[in-house]
Amino acid sequence: MKNAISKFLATGAYIGYIPFAPGTFGTLWGVLIAYCLAGASTPVYAATVFAVSIVSIYAAEETCRITGKKDPGSIVCDEISGVLVSFFLIPFTLLNAILVFILFRFFDILKPYPAGHLDKNIKGGLGVVADDLAAGVYANISAHIVIWFLV
Repeated sequence: MKNAISKFLATGAYIGYIPFAPGTFGTLWGVLIAYCLAGASTPVYAATVFAVSIVSIYAAEETCRITGKKDPGSIVCDEISGVLVSFFLIPFTLLNAILVFILFRFFDILKPYPAGHLDKNIKGGLGVVADDLAAGVYANISAHIVIWFLV
């Protein structure tokens, strides 16, 4: 039962099993969650992101153990956690959602330092999730800058 729950959470309710671009679909799932949290206060949003990140680390750890793989492509809870970080203190509008989505995917794929370092050097669930949290921070800062210049 524990294994099934871990896989369910790690794969974003099995969306990670989509055979093409599972990380992109996981990110879209995270955007939907960010939309649902759009009216939440800052402390509630922050606590939710923290809780989702902790659960993601645990679920990723267990799924890596179950599968025997370092970072199976089906794990998308890391993208969900990372994109939620990307939306922190960003008003949820369609344009902002598109901007944050693009920026997050860019940084998640590029993995600039220290994201790439975290991805390569930290093992287990924390290693799976940490680089996406870093990508989320990069995307968040970049989105704030872009929005600041456009407003």
